[in-house]
Amino acid sequence: MGSLDGVFSTISGLAKSIVSLGLELVLVFLVIDLLFPGTTDVVRNVGTVVSQFTNQGLVGLVILIAVVAIASDD
Repeated sequence: MGSLDGVFSTISGLAKSIVSLGLELVLVFLVIDLLFPGTTDVVRNVGTVVSQFTNQGLVGLVILIAVVAIASDD
């Protein structure tokens, strides 16, 4: 079981690193889009994702909160 725990730990660490890199890139592109409007369309894309969740009503809002909580879990 010890080696299996090591595998899951490695995969979990890799997934967290990839998600962290993705969030950092989104923030960089957000700053670029604010400085030079229309270059990356990150603001519009984030708004589209949020509106897709919230268009589903309360269930979509709960799922959006859950996704944000999971993504920000350290």
